[in-house]
This record gives sequence, C-alpha cells and structure tokens, in this order.
Amino acid sequence: MNFSSKLIEEAVNEFSKLPGVGKRTALRFVLHLMKQNKTDVEQFSGAFLKLRSELRHCEKCHNVSDKVLCEVCSNSNRDHSTICVVEDIRDFMAIENTQQYRGVYHVLGGIISPMDGVGPGDLNIETLVQKVASSEVKEIIMALSTTMEGDTTNFYIYKRLKEYNLTISTIARGISIGDELEYADEITLGRSIINRTLYENSLQIK
Repeated sequence: MNFSSKLIEEAVNEFSKLPGVGKRTALRFVLHLMKQNKTDVEQFSGAFLKLRSELRHCEKCHNVSDKVLCEVCSNSNRDHSTICVVEDIRDFMAIENTQQYRGVYHVLGGIISPMDGVGPGDLNIETLVQKVASSEVKEIIMALSTTMEGDTTNFYIYKRLKEYNLTISTIARGISIGDELEYADEITLGRSIINRTLYENSLQIK
C-alpha cells in the first residue's frame, strides 16, 4: 500500500497493530480521524493515554478497576461468600451482562496452557487459595472456557481447593465444548450460571 504522506503511513501502521484490523481498515480509521476537529482527536488519543496510565487492578479480585477495589468487590449488596472464577475481563463482562449472578469474582489473568508457556505460577491462583483459606467463602464457581486449557485449569484449581469446606461448582454445559464464554449469548450463559453443577459430577461424566 502506497502512501502520499509518511504521517498517514505511520498512523495506519499503528492502527493495523490492533487485533483483526488490516491495512485497509486502519486506513479508513485514519481518514475518518483526519476529518474530525483537533479537539475531538485530542480527546480520542487522550482517553487511551489516560487508560494506560491510570487503569489499575482490583486488589481483591484482580479485575481491572479505576480504584483500589472494583465496583463489584466494594458493593456490600453482592454475595461475597460466592466467588466466580473467570479468565479475564471479557468473561467478567459477559457474566455481568446476564444480570443473573450476584456474587463476586476472581480473575485469573489467563488459563494454564503449556503450549504457550503459561503455568499455574503465571496466574492469580495462589491469591484465590489464600482468599478461600482466610475468609468465609461458601462456593467457588469455575466459569472458564470449555476448552482443553480451561478444563486443565479447572482441575488444577479443584485439586488446590478440595481440602476446604466449600462447594466447588462449574457452569452447566449449555456452553458448547470448545466455546469461549465471551461469545456465548447472554441467555445461554445466564442459564449456565443458574444451572451450575458440582465440579465432581463433571469429572464423573468425563
């Protein structure tokens, strides 16, 4: 792709680094921004600079947050005895959008994947174990994607927590095997949370 301006080429190259954005789409973005007034473009770029510099992680659940504690963890109306374990913010948002879950969360920051060099020590698993050991947690809901990596992570967490006096459950298999939670429709995902089953039962099925 030939450009008449080095500045446009550099802007296109930066946009094309985004997931799923090719050079042509990146060029459309750049041409659109060129038509906007300077104030709008400054607000656009400033929002991302602010995001990068000010965004933090909740000290309790590891979800992204504007404050020390996220809105869920700081909400006294949530059921803090029930913890839903998710991979990342995308799954957190997917479950919240169902409006069927009133507990709190624990964000792992990924799933165990030896092929990608991700082991248990790279995830927020130890803080989950510490949370269970030091608080009155009654139930852990494992809501990870129904992939081989997700199942491996579920099993590892189950082994770490099974000695504690609590219920360990998993979302119902309304989510097809191999599916990512973020792509599930809200009704199906909501039903999967409501109709969750004991994790031990899922092991027997396998």
